[in-house]
Amino acid sequence: MPKFGRFLACACLIALPCMPAPALSQESKPAAAKAMTPAEQLKKLFADSDQASLKRNPISAIYRGDLRYADQFGDYLSENFYRTEIAAQRSELAALRKINRAALNETDQLAYDVFEFGIIDALKGLKKSIYDLTIVRPMDHFNGFHTFYPSFESGQGGAPFNTLTDYENSLKRHKGYAVVVDRAITRMRQGLKSGVVQPKLTVRNMVEQLDALLVPGTEKSTFLAPTEKFPAAILATDQARLKTAFAASVRDVINPAHKRLRDFLDKEYLPKARDSVGLSGMKGGKALYPIAIASNTTLPMTAEAIHTLGLSEVSRIRAEMESIKQKVGYSGTLKQFFDHVRTDPKFKPASKQALVDGYYKIGKTVDERIGKLFSTLPKTPLEIRFYEPYREKNQAGGSYDSGMWDPKDPKKNRPGVFYFNTYDLPSRTTPGMETLYLHEGAPGHHFQISLAQENEALPPFMRYGGNTAFVEGWALYAETLYDELGMQTDPMSRFGGLDDEMLRAMRLVVDSGLHSKNWSREQAIKYMLDNSSMGETDAKNEVERYIVWPGQALAYKVGQLTILRLRAEAEKALGSKFDLKDFHAQILMTGALPMTVLEKKIRNWIAVTQKS
Repeated sequence: MPKFGRFLACACLIALPCMPAPALSQESKPAAAKAMTPAEQLKKLFADSDQASLKRNPISAIYRGDLRYADQFGDYLSENFYRTEIAAQRSELAALRKINRAALNETDQLAYDVFEFGIIDALKGLKKSIYDLTIVRPMDHFNGFHTFYPSFESGQGGAPFNTLTDYENSLKRHKGYAVVVDRAITRMRQGLKSGVVQPKLTVRNMVEQLDALLVPGTEKSTFLAPTEKFPAAILATDQARLKTAFAASVRDVINPAHKRLRDFLDKEYLPKARDSVGLSGMKGGKALYPIAIASNTTLPMTAEAIHTLGLSEVSRIRAEMESIKQKVGYSGTLKQFFDHVRTDPKFKPASKQALVDGYYKIGKTVDERIGKLFSTLPKTPLEIRFYEPYREKNQAGGSYDSGMWDPKDPKKNRPGVFYFNTYDLPSRTTPGMETLYLHEGAPGHHFQISLAQENEALPPFMRYGGNTAFVEGWALYAETLYDELGMQTDPMSRFGGLDDEMLRAMRLVVDSGLHSKNWSREQAIKYMLDNSSMGETDAKNEVERYIVWPGQALAYKVGQLTILRLRAEAEKALGSKFDLKDFHAQILMTGALPMTVLEKKIRNWIAVTQKS
């Protein structure tokens, strides 16, 4: 989901059409309106909030299969959008707090708490002093409209191309996209005046990305892919017209917008961008990092505590890696062993297709055992793909794009996609393939996101929303299920699992180092290479991701450790009553919960189970 789509659903009363009132005789009296119960009030608030949010965020609606506003891109980066958003959040919080929480059942109280947490978190980011520091940096090389929209509109992404209307809507969205691209330029010019700017390395990366989008020209643009093969229901005359219209849209709307952005970044913005990379080196940045920590971890943690935790986890994992090194009979140092794994041809993938085949083979093994650990499996299918050339250079080693499952309208369905990176293929290694699949695919992101979306008993904000600590914490926890799922049965695949866990531990050290301790990009890359076998290209991409997305990388390990701690508590308290399937259901079947809310839920479940 694009970064801008993370705004929490906001409450707004739906205007109903006016109907003539029936004439009343002098003797008749209007029937008293039945007062809603607290549960009914809560349900209405959630529904009103969801509908208002979908209208404000049409791209997010499309991802959910709601096409009512599919001809719009969205009013992003405008002052009106900000004013509407903050007003909705405040109104929503006031409406929520008028509801008697004590009168709700346990499930509704959980929903109440999640909703409240999300609003409060969103309002922190919308505070004027904080907003002014973020709105003038509306894009970077990892999060930005230009990083998701080409894939979204490629015919293989979230945008549907099943009907004539779908194609017409896409053309209209292109115009809205170009408007927002120009707004991004305006916002960044404001940042130049206020002195709040992106790092030079980020700007150079964005220029490269835009060059990659512009090089294919019109004829080979990814935006033309939907016109290469039309649904049979679209008439030949319409197909010809659409081919011409899409080519004109790329030539006259999209590419010129990308060119304006590219030239602005290269000629006007880059010379005034900052040399520093961390928030601590940006004007006003020191105020942002504590907010980023709280928002991403959903826990009250300090940068210093996170840095210390990271150092401890790195030390623990290094000890386990030493044990693996000895098992395989390698006599050199651990750092030399890392270099051995990076460079030995036997750890290199033979081809892109070999990686695809390898991941599907891993998936088959997981599928054979997954039913022993989970009582509910996703209906949404899972596909495996490598990143497209225009974005592969700056992407992480893997990621997940959520699917859609609507039994009432199968045309809306699309698979969840596990993407892996094949850029600079010789730098990639194979020992971590199993753990990457467990994280991005099953039972990681694909399970957590799909099961929430498919659970129609949940309010929409719990089906489709979430927080990074839960989402990424679950995926990292999923990696720890390797033994139950028949993975990592040889020392080197286990080393791959430890190497991936090391990545998440190092993130605690590096992210806090960059943004609170003035670490340089080079210092951060060196730390990652010294403590893992990851390739230099991956280390560079990881560090440059942390630079532009402060705090997000902290959520993985913090979330995982919270879930592992709760599982240990449950196993100890319940003994023979502990059931892993039930524990996983408790974690997954109510959507992505803030860690504080999850802790309360699991401890309540433990208490109830003890009494049963």
